[in-house]
Amino acid sequence: MKAVILAGGLGTRLSEETSIRPKPMVEIGGKPILWHIMKTYSAHGINDFIICCGYKGYIIKEYFANYFLHMSDVTFDMRFNQMNVHSGYAEPWRVTLVNTGDNTMTGGRLKRISEHLGNETFCFTYGDGVSNINITELVKFHKQQNSLGTLTAVQPAGRFGAISLGYEQTKITSFREKPEGDGAWINGGYFVLEPEVINLIADDSTVWEQEPLEKLADMEQLSAFKHDGFWQPMDTLRDKNYLEGLWKNNQAPWKVW
Repeated sequence: MKAVILAGGLGTRLSEETSIRPKPMVEIGGKPILWHIMKTYSAHGINDFIICCGYKGYIIKEYFANYFLHMSDVTFDMRFNQMNVHSGYAEPWRVTLVNTGDNTMTGGRLKRISEHLGNETFCFTYGDGVSNINITELVKFHKQQNSLGTLTAVQPAGRFGAISLGYEQTKITSFREKPEGDGAWINGGYFVLEPEVINLIADDSTVWEQEPLEKLADMEQLSAFKHDGFWQPMDTLRDKNYLEGLWKNNQAPWKVW
């Protein structure tokens, strides 16, 4: 199974960091938050990634091109123009990096990488948040629901896309992006999707969290996997420092590997 990760936005609310690099490359514990997200998927056996690049995407490409340099001890012998890697660890990853445009919306980015998906169920999430979600159980739940899409529903203070969901209910009947008020179940990302959802995306201007998700909900083809464990987006410098503190103190709940 492939995992698609959005990594092309401007990250304006974290401008202290994103003026020099894309938001998914902001580091937690010396590693990009993108790496943390990929390690979570990899812990559940998903190692084939498609990264939707945009703003400063070359930095993401250079990171993976030089992955051994980041993870290993090396000796550079200038006399013979040689590099010797003394020790290193190779992740079992296959990473496809696709330039999806600087100004493309979230839905448009997904549509742009559709040729790399094939005709199989795939995972899809944001490149700026971490969680200890059980992805194995999420995928299993999605298959049981027989829906075109499943999102992970979380319950922090309401800032993101809210969904109407009763306690025993698994089918979403309405979707509203960034509602007023707190306490609702919200869109936490970590989607599992069928390839047919690409047909609901018109073009680069389509916001995934608006028309496509609203249509899926109207069709009763959007299910919710309730996650009451750890989930934290990195929207601001305060969020970044909070995650950094958890990692530094060996209290990072998302470290499931």
